[in-house]
Amino acid sequence: MTDVLFDLPSTKPVRPAAQVPVSSALEADFPAVAVSRVAEAESWRKEVHRPATHTHKWWAQRLGSVFRSLIAAAVTETADAAEALVHGDGDLSGLVVFDPFAGSGTTLFEAAKLGASPVGMDINPVATLVQRQSIQRWDLSELERGFKLIEADCREEIDRLHRSQSGETVLYYFWVATADCPECNDPVRLFSKQVFAQHAYARKYPRAQAVCPECLAVVATTYDFDAETCPNGHTFSNVGAVTGAKMTCRQGHQSTIIKALGGHAPKRELYAKLVVSPKGVKRYEAVDDFDRTLAAEASQLLKERAADLVQPKGELDQGYNTRQAMSWGYRRWLDFFNDRQLYCLGLLAASIRRLDIGAAEREALATLFSGTLEFNNLFCSFKGEGTGAVRHMFSHHVLKPERMALEAHPWGTPWSSGSFSTLYKSRLLRAHEHKAKPTDLVLDGDKVERRGQLSAAADLSLVETWPAPGLAPHQALIRAQDSSRSGLPDASVDLVITDPPYMDNVHYSELADFFHAWLREIKPFPGYPSDYGTTRIEGEVQSATAEGFGRAIAAVWRECRRVSKDSGLLAFTFHQARVEGWVALMHSLAEAGWRVTAIQPVTGEMSTSITKAGVKEPSSLDSVVVCRPCESNHLPAHDKAVAVAAAQVRLKRLIEGGVRVGAADIRSVTRGSILAALTDPANTTASEALVEEADKTADRLISTLLG
Repeated sequence: MTDVLFDLPSTKPVRPAAQVPVSSALEADFPAVAVSRVAEAESWRKEVHRPATHTHKWWAQRLGSVFRSLIAAAVTETADAAEALVHGDGDLSGLVVFDPFAGSGTTLFEAAKLGASPVGMDINPVATLVQRQSIQRWDLSELERGFKLIEADCREEIDRLHRSQSGETVLYYFWVATADCPECNDPVRLFSKQVFAQHAYARKYPRAQAVCPECLAVVATTYDFDAETCPNGHTFSNVGAVTGAKMTCRQGHQSTIIKALGGHAPKRELYAKLVVSPKGVKRYEAVDDFDRTLAAEASQLLKERAADLVQPKGELDQGYNTRQAMSWGYRRWLDFFNDRQLYCLGLLAASIRRLDIGAAEREALATLFSGTLEFNNLFCSFKGEGTGAVRHMFSHHVLKPERMALEAHPWGTPWSSGSFSTLYKSRLLRAHEHKAKPTDLVLDGDKVERRGQLSAAADLSLVETWPAPGLAPHQALIRAQDSSRSGLPDASVDLVITDPPYMDNVHYSELADFFHAWLREIKPFPGYPSDYGTTRIEGEVQSATAEGFGRAIAAVWRECRRVSKDSGLLAFTFHQARVEGWVALMHSLAEAGWRVTAIQPVTGEMSTSITKAGVKEPSSLDSVVVCRPCESNHLPAHDKAVAVAAAQVRLKRLIEGGVRVGAADIRSVTRGSILAALTDPANTTASEALVEEADKTADRLISTLLG
C-alpha cells in the first residue's frame, strides 16, 4: 500500500516544465569523452570540487559532473545542446527530477543548480541527513551564532583535558592495544613495529619517532632504523610483538590476537603524545603521570556527569562490515571510544541537542558533529607528517580494529585534523559558499577548468510532503523513505536519475549505524528515526544474492514507473563485476515496465578507489543504463547486433579520446548491452544464452579494442 504524502490544494502558480524529448542525447548522442575527461579531473578531489555533497561521510559518492551531464543530456536532443546546458545555457525550471537512491545528494544538488525541482529519497536516515545539507538553505549569521554558543558551552573543558603538565596543547595522544598471553598471562603491547610516527614521504624525509617496547620512552630516529637505545638504556629494534594476526609475548609464546582477546575488546595503554607550543612548534613526548592522571580524571567525569551527556546507544549486529570488529570483542558502539572521547564528544553532542537556533542551522551543526566522529574514535590511526594527520576509521569498507590508535583533540586547534572546529571551516562554511555560488568543472579545448556563474544557487527550502499543484521554484522534497513506497502522485516525475546500490557485500547501513548511534540521541531533523537502534531496514536493496537484489530493486523500479510520466526517462549508473548482478538488474527493469534504450559508458571514479581496488579486474567506467516506459510509442525493437556495434563505437571513442578503458570495462558494457534484450517484451532468448553470448562478444571486443 502506498503512503500518501499529499498536501491540501495550493494557489501557487505552476511554472511550465522543461520537456524530455522523444529521443534524447542520453540515448544516442551522449558526449561521453568530454564528460569522462571532466569526471576524471573531479574524481581526484571530489570534496574540493563539490563541497556541498561532502559535509559528511557517505560511501561511493558519485561525481557531480557526470550527473549534471546525465540530466542535461536527458532533456536535450544532441551532444552540442547537452554541453551547452552543462555550460550554463538553459534553465530547467519546472522539471521534476527524482532520485530514489539519493545517497549523498549528488543528483539533487546538480538538479537544483540547473533550476529543476529535486525529489530525493533514501531508506537510510544518515544518507537523508547528508542530502539535506547538500541543498538546504542556511542563514550564515545563525550558523555562526550556533557555533559560538557551542564553543562557549564546552570548549574550555575540552581544552583543559587535552594539555600537558606545562600547559601546552596536546594535539594527539597515542595508544596501543594490549592483550594477555593465553599461556603465561604476560601482557603484550600489540605493536607491529616500534616506529609510531613518520613522514608520509619517508624516503625523502626519513626522520621518525619510535617508542621503547620496555619503558615507553620516545626516541627520535629514522623510519628504517635497525637498532636504537632509549634514555633508560634499553636497546631495541623496529620489530614489534605482532606479525600478521599473531602476537609473541616476552616469554616467546605465540598465539593469535583474537584467541588472546577471548571475546573482549582490547585494553589500551597510553604511550606518547604530540604537543604544540603557542607558536605552533610541535614535539613528540613520552607520557608522564600528569597525562595518566588527566585521562583518569576524564573517566571519573564520564561517570559523574553521565546524566548530562549524550552517549552512543546500540549494539553491533553480525554483518560483512562488522564481523571483524565483533571478532575483536567490540559489541557496543560505546566500545569504539575511550573515556575521554566519550566525555568530550558527549559534551559537544549535548550542547548541540539543546541548541535554540534555526532548525536548518542546528541540523547542519549536528551533521558537523556526526562527521567529527569519523576522526575521533579508537579505530583511527596516525597518517603521518606532511599530510592530514588522522587516518579516519573508514579508510577501509569494514570496521577494522586499530592496534595503534590515535586520539585527537576533538574541538581542535589551527594545527588539527578532523576536529569540530576545523571541519566547521573546511566543510560547512565551504559548503555554504558553494551552494550560494556554485562552481563547475568544464572542458575547454584540452583543459578542464573550474568556472563560476554557470549554475543557479542551490540553497533551497525543503518540504517533506508533495504540495499541490507541485513543487514551487527553489523547493525540494527530501525524505528518509523506502523508495518503493514513495507516496508521490502518479505521473508527477519527469526524470528519474540515480545511482542504485550494487549487488555486493558492502552494506552501507552496517557502517552508517556508527553515526546513527549518536544521531538518534540528537534528533537532527523532525522525523529522524530515534526509536530503533539500527539503520538496517527491511526493504534495503543492497544484497549479496542476485535473488534478494533483484526482488528489492524491482519494487523501487515499479514505483518509479508509477510516478513517472509516460514521456519520462529513467537513467542510472551501474558498475557490476558479477554477471548475475546484470541479469538480476535487467529482469527487475522488465518486471517493473521499463525498457533499456541505451548503455552509455562513462568514467565513474578513480580505479584506485577502495571499492574497485578489491576486485579482480578493477575498472574506471560506469555504465549509464537509460530506460523508457515499455508503453512508450517511440521504442524500436531491440537488436543485439546493433546494441553491440553501438557499444563498440562508444568504447572505441573513449579510448581514442584518451579515457582509460580496461578489460573489465569492456566486459561490463558488453554484458549490459546484450542483456538489455531481457527488457524487450519481444525477446525469446533465455538469460543463460544471452550471458554466454555476452561474454564471448566481450572477449572479442577486448581483443579488438585493447589488442
